[in-house]
Amino acid sequence: MTPLRLFCRGFCAGLLAGAVVSAAAADAPRIGLVLGGGGARGAAHIGVLEVLERLRVPVHCVAGTSMGALVAGAWAAGSSPERMRGELTVADWGDLFFDSTEYRELSLRNKQLVQRFLPGTELGVTPQGLTAPPGAVAGQKIKLFFNQLVRADLGEPDLATLALPVALIATDIGSGERVVFRSGPLTQAMRASMSVPGLMAPADIGGRRLVDGGLVDNLPVAEVRDLCRPDVVIAVNVGSPLLKAEDVGSLLTITAQMVNILTEQNVTRSIASLTPRDIYIRPDLDGITAADFERHAETADRGRTAAEGVMARLQQLSLPPAAYAEWRRRFEQGSRVPPRVDAIEVAGLARVHPDTVQRHLRQQPGELLDSTRLGRDLVRVFGEGDFEQVDYSLASDGRRNVLRIDATEKRWGPDYLRLGLALSSTLSQGASYALRVAWHKTWLNAWGGELLAVGELGNTNGASLEWFQPLATPSRWFGDGSALYRRQRLDLFASDDRIAEYVIEQSGLTLGLGMKVSYLGHLRLGVHGTRWKPSLVTGLPLLVGGSVQQQGLALSLDLDRLSRRFFPTDGWALRLALTDNNGEGPDYTRATLDLRQAWPLQRWVIGSRLAWTGSPRGRLPVYDGAALGGFLNLSAYSPNQVAGDSLRYGHVRAERVIGNMPAGLRGDLRVGAALEVARIGAPFVATRHTGTLHSLALYVGGDTPIGPVYLGLAHSLSGVVNAYLFIGAP
Repeated sequence: MTPLRLFCRGFCAGLLAGAVVSAAAADAPRIGLVLGGGGARGAAHIGVLEVLERLRVPVHCVAGTSMGALVAGAWAAGSSPERMRGELTVADWGDLFFDSTEYRELSLRNKQLVQRFLPGTELGVTPQGLTAPPGAVAGQKIKLFFNQLVRADLGEPDLATLALPVALIATDIGSGERVVFRSGPLTQAMRASMSVPGLMAPADIGGRRLVDGGLVDNLPVAEVRDLCRPDVVIAVNVGSPLLKAEDVGSLLTITAQMVNILTEQNVTRSIASLTPRDIYIRPDLDGITAADFERHAETADRGRTAAEGVMARLQQLSLPPAAYAEWRRRFEQGSRVPPRVDAIEVAGLARVHPDTVQRHLRQQPGELLDSTRLGRDLVRVFGEGDFEQVDYSLASDGRRNVLRIDATEKRWGPDYLRLGLALSSTLSQGASYALRVAWHKTWLNAWGGELLAVGELGNTNGASLEWFQPLATPSRWFGDGSALYRRQRLDLFASDDRIAEYVIEQSGLTLGLGMKVSYLGHLRLGVHGTRWKPSLVTGLPLLVGGSVQQQGLALSLDLDRLSRRFFPTDGWALRLALTDNNGEGPDYTRATLDLRQAWPLQRWVIGSRLAWTGSPRGRLPVYDGAALGGFLNLSAYSPNQVAGDSLRYGHVRAERVIGNMPAGLRGDLRVGAALEVARIGAPFVATRHTGTLHSLALYVGGDTPIGPVYLGLAHSLSGVVNAYLFIGAP
């Protein structure tokens, strides 16, 4: 056979095969896919898609709501069910619903705020009055996760240009109207459709405030019919069933039930519109809630099982392999290399200096875009506390790729009201409380100056005015100062008996110059002037009356790499402080060293603390002495029960993690035991508690959104016993 004849035979066979493929695709019914909302239950959609792909069922358009919008949008953008499974597996859903950067990544300034005030109490002080944030979760990490899922590093997909027509449903929280996205940035539409009211802040798009589309159309059958006029609709319903009446009692469950009622009503209408030719899939998700994201693999498997239950009907919609491959190839996501970034722009800033954003970005012009690293950097930018959203987009004009960082400043900033609350009760000293209120002014100038006015009421009363001023931007150097007045209770003990109760008045001024030590902390040198005035409330007059005025230098180094503010799971923190005191009263130098560490060991956390306080020069006075007592500070003893000129202290503890906070909240619940050893030098009052002291503490507690919470019992070899109940930020 001649080469020409062979060519003609192959060419004609190819044409014939192509014609057969085209004819098969043309004769196949048009199929519309509907993916309903249901929170974490929506992972079942992935299993359904796996069956559709295995059976070679083509889809001509898709509509989705909430988690269904996430899966629908990602699939239409070319993300395979296999890739979606992988992304859900590596995602830390507990972390995704907690917007702030890790505690260890915060600046020391922000760590100090977190330690003193409850994060969820931030209120904006605006000309219109106090303004609360729009949701418990801003959606920062969720949005960056969407970017990664749809490969926004290759350019933000637009709904109108996707090969597969897509409609995503949201709700206008102002008007109650149903909002349909068929064009515009894909990830913005996904973010709006998944904004659960009360949990996640609404998405501001086009002058509207948009929330979860499930409120108005959780199973958008009518939308998919309008989108591509399908012959067959495949509708997948993963909505949560109504709670039983006996299970509805708390405010939280009542709110959830109200949302479920609204959702189920519109779902019922959508189901009623299905025809006998349509295919309805309701996976068996019994026992899986809308918040069970960690069970995504099991949920996807149940979705696959449900789709296999209607396999006979789905097979009737199957295309031949070649025809299906041609259809699928139109919107498959290739393994494209991320583009090179030619320039970086920061947009959307009015009061915050661009260097506040840029100093966190490791991405450099001329490098390939690293979206994973960029996401971590943007979370760190968000953790500065100035923004309600930080996002990125990539624009190209054919010659240059410009990475645009869009930082949305808090509408309720830059002035804030912050609250702190602590309640405690001990076996030895009874109940106490502390209420802390602060007015925090940020961005006093272009360099980011701050002013913090704090008032405290309770067993300790006082007020302070604190100033913090970076000396340039960007700069490692800063100046700070403070003025304070405080009245604090001081108990003096002889062995186990309290023999005197004093009130110590402290007032003072400080002024310092400091340097940031990377993200670890601060090194600071300053001067202080302090006035001490002890007043006897009851008991023996052990202290000399009158006030003492002192001044001197203060040097400190604070480094903190702990994973959490309280009850950390890993990391370390170090504090070194040296304060010189001259003037009226005793001349002395007070030195302090405190080292804390934590190591994770599966479900256990091993922790330790070493502390030393002493007087390199002179002798410490009682009102500024070295004291032991209190939880994890020689727990069997009351605060200040053992006090003197110096102390050495150490403990090792083991904590078992027995539970975690729900989505949107960071923290865990633990049971633990601590073995403590200490020695006090030159006691101020005669006591039998000398030499090496021991304490064994057993406790249950953890780090929660309202600060540390714990209940503990401690016992020493000398027979001292103490018990603790503590709630709040100390």
